[in-house]
Amino acid sequence: MVLPAPVADPRLILTPDELEGGLELFVLAEAALWSAADGALASDPTGLGRGHYRAALLLKRRPGLGVQALAELTGLSKQGASRVMKDLEGKGLVAPDAETPEDARRRPMALTPEGRAFEQRVGERMRARLASAYRTGGLDAAPAARRILAALAGPRADGDARR
Repeated sequence: MVLPAPVADPRLILTPDELEGGLELFVLAEAALWSAADGALASDPTGLGRGHYRAALLLKRRPGLGVQALAELTGLSKQGASRVMKDLEGKGLVAPDAETPEDARRRPMALTPEGRAFEQRVGERMRARLASAYRTGGLDAAPAARRILAALAGPRADGDARR
């Protein structure tokens, strides 16, 4: 998803307390989203965890990701990202991406149909929670919330990281 570059409004002045409150809400919101996913992960027959789900979501949105790009996007070490990809591949959830015949050393991967089903099973609870929150914010708040999240994600949000 590529959003227009945000334009800073010089009239917006945030106090340290407002910023700390915002950070607190982000921590609590992240915990609530993962809590929604944890139930699905706990009962999922794959036995995989949060890192595997994150990789599956990113591969759904950005087919052709390799280990290096996954590490950069998620903050995992290259070893950790490699382990996650190997786990997903071992369960038949990802396979080499035939649509990305670039450098074979990069090992671009894509979700298999089973991988898409795994992402759907786990992500549906998170998406429902997010949709409810957007609806609570109202029609005007959802685009603003996405702009804020994209600004926080920075270059990771541009969708071009496929290394």
